[in-house]
Amino acid sequence: MKRRVTLCLCDSVTFKNMIKSDIRGLSHAELTQYLQSIGEPAFRAAQIFDWLYKKCVDSFAEMKNLPAPLRQRLQDDFVFLPQSFVTEAKSTDKTKKFLFTLGDREKVETVLIPTAERTTVCVSTQAGCKFGCRFCASGIGGWTRNLTSAEIVSQILHAKRSAQAVPLTNIVFMGVGEPLDNYDNLLKAIRIMNSAEGMNIAARRITISTCGVIPKIQKLAQEGMQLELAISLHGYSNESRNVLMPVNRKYPLKDLIAACREYINATNRQITFEYILIKDVTCSDMAAQELGELLKGMLCKINLIPYNKVAEFEHERPSVKDMHAFRDRLAEYGVLAMIRTPRGPDVAAACGQLRHSAKKS
Repeated sequence: MKRRVTLCLCDSVTFKNMIKSDIRGLSHAELTQYLQSIGEPAFRAAQIFDWLYKKCVDSFAEMKNLPAPLRQRLQDDFVFLPQSFVTEAKSTDKTKKFLFTLGDREKVETVLIPTAERTTVCVSTQAGCKFGCRFCASGIGGWTRNLTSAEIVSQILHAKRSAQAVPLTNIVFMGVGEPLDNYDNLLKAIRIMNSAEGMNIAARRITISTCGVIPKIQKLAQEGMQLELAISLHGYSNESRNVLMPVNRKYPLKDLIAACREYINATNRQITFEYILIKDVTCSDMAAQELGELLKGMLCKINLIPYNKVAEFEHERPSVKDMHAFRDRLAEYGVLAMIRTPRGPDVAAACGQLRHSAKKS
């Protein structure tokens, strides 16, 4: 009878608990310790990581430079969990949106955004979302569960395989779910992507977006990583943010801005604020004035996002003239603002739209 080994790993996970889990959820250190526990040399971890993250294979049989007995042992102990490809929608602007079905039939979406200079993948971190922002399709139908680190990583690997003219260069955690609400799995996936043995994507090319979970912003500031932080602001005052973002009642705007200033001081990194432009709701001269007063003097920039229509909400996009006037008003306060060109509007590329459509059908 084959003997199983119980091994204490660096993040308090035991090998026994990892039996038949997805190998893409293991850090390099965890994989190294597992290999040593079964009598294999540590350098095999680098070989396996090369197959997983450089060559993007999804079976142990393809790892040809590993001894056959080791490939069989890996197959006995680990799996590549099912993540069935459901559909791919390709926009006229070359944006690709992927919809996957996970092992428990939950659906998750991922967006590949190519430009002439870089290719970015927008990744989901949860099945659904708890936070219910009143303009976003992600929270319609509520939250089901966190994605595992392996489920997060596998989205990125699919995008890497699908990138064409320009290889994958950037990762943004702006898909379905609140990334900082799935903090541990998120950070583990990031460390795998950032590691030299993994995909070797620089931390400054990885962006985490949050609706404003202040304790996790404070925790992230202490991680010692040069990650980019984006704050989904979408309001210019407590009252306006309360209307669109229920999270503001728990973490008010004043406290959020204070936490952002602390983050900048701790990391010396610029923060990006995401601000949605909705006709007669967030896009007005008064809104621009209050927002400018709020952010002046801060090391930050603002991405102004023209509203992407979601059937369940009655909001409308402002005119181009009104959007430009909003941007110019912010400039008077010394606040750098850019109107972001919507990507993939013809393939429902806004967060949660494709997943929500699939759940309705």
